[in-house]
Amino acid sequence: MTTSPLIASPLYAGVIGQERAVAQLEGAARNPVHAYLLVGPPGTGKRAAAQAFAASLLCPNGGDGTCESCRQALAGTHPDLIMVERQGAAITVGQAAEITRLAVRSPVQSERKVLVLVDFHLVAEAGPALLKTIEEPPPSTVFVVLAEHVPSELVTIASRCCRIDFGPLAPERVAVALVAEGVDPSVAAEAAASSGGRLDRARLLASDAGFAERRAAWEGVPARLDGTGATVVQLVDELVASTDTVLEPLRARHAAEREALDERVKVTGERAGSRKEIEDRQKREERRLRTDELRSGLATLAGVYRDRLASGKGDASAAVAALDALGATNEALVRNPNEALQLQALLVRLAPVKGS
Repeated sequence: MTTSPLIASPLYAGVIGQERAVAQLEGAARNPVHAYLLVGPPGTGKRAAAQAFAASLLCPNGGDGTCESCRQALAGTHPDLIMVERQGAAITVGQAAEITRLAVRSPVQSERKVLVLVDFHLVAEAGPALLKTIEEPPPSTVFVVLAEHVPSELVTIASRCCRIDFGPLAPERVAVALVAEGVDPSVAAEAAASSGGRLDRARLLASDAGFAERRAAWEGVPARLDGTGATVVQLVDELVASTDTVLEPLRARHAAEREALDERVKVTGERAGSRKEIEDRQKREERRLRTDELRSGLATLAGVYRDRLASGKGDASAAVAALDALGATNEALVRNPNEALQLQALLVRLAPVKGS
């Protein structure tokens, strides 16, 4: 009697709603190749899946999920699991040289070494410098490349990898996961609906008492517009201030993470350098969360104009122009970090929406 392939290893307990991807990774672990590319939106489980996959490759028992090697890999502390995070807005040529250096080093504890390259959709000009390394690493090295999408700079490298796709989660699946973690069903449903299919964002929203109030503030913007610059400035100040509050639950989680690390350093002697790595990652998470919150607000605004357009009331061309402006601002958030100026430029272009 064979074990059902639908039952995932305990290693993947933290990966929700990605059964197909998990099945592919479990199969790959039995006969791994040199490089894998995990592609999908943020917050869909790629990082947790990469660490679980690494654990199965590094485990002397094939990934039992219970040994010290597996525990280290899942915690990100295994000496042969190297998580490579970008140091700036994009992965640089200097970082590419460091990745090549790390790739040729011999494993310390296991028969293999796993390099997980995070945010590789931001590879920019460093792609060509890494092509040969990822294409022909030493036999003991396995690359796991994480990317939100495959830009032109990544196409050639992607062709040298085994690709595994991660899709956004259905809101119903996110809500079920939140309820299983103890979240009130009504709160879970609202957080899931606004999460964009991302469990990490849904968890933050579910723990954020100001979520509903912020959403109402964005929904109320079109009715408050009156064509004056003073009103635009006031609205932007309010929206930016409300966005700042979304960081509070994340910062509380980050503080707990740093305290746990300090305790591990004290008890196990784990290298103190891990703290800077964690702090750098936390800064990136804060920036990403701010961008996510602004995009959520823009989506809420777009919903107001979309509903107006569907109702047949008001100026249809003004509603279409507003939707175009919102789309352009959403794309510009990645390139221009000055949120206040972007929002001011947006709101002066939006038509007021008065009454029902």
